[in-house]
Amino acid sequence: MLFKNIHIGQLIQTRVKETNFSIERLTNFLHCSEDDIQNMYNSESLHAELLLKWSKLLQYDFFRMYSQHLLLYSPPSSPDYYKNIKQQKTELPEFRKNIYTIEIIEFILDLVNSKKKTKQEVVREYKIPRTTLYKWLKKY
Repeated sequence: MLFKNIHIGQLIQTRVKETNFSIERLTNFLHCSEDDIQNMYNSESLHAELLLKWSKLLQYDFFRMYSQHLLLYSPPSSPDYYKNIKQQKTELPEFRKNIYTIEIIEFILDLVNSKKKTKQEVVREYKIPRTTLYKWLKKY
């Protein structure tokens, strides 16, 4: 799975097929028509509240796709930016660690093992701590 271009409708449709949910159950749970569901399958993005409903129904965290995208593809920031951000207070929850799924780990390790990228390039481009990368290489 490449996390660069996310088509959430296709991913939801894939999960629906895997779980064998009937269209009646989907329309009842989401309070919509079959045409609305088909339109959702064709949509590249969905409203967060609707995506939350799909995640609950299908027991799959679709938001994680976007988290993984952020881990891999957010633009680099200057070190000064990080210092300023850390000093600012926020009312939002703060998360201590990045969440690396097995798919992300496999993606990164494949880049290194196939020599598409060096270890240093991976650390620099994807902002993965060097120690984390070496732990993955040892473990997997």
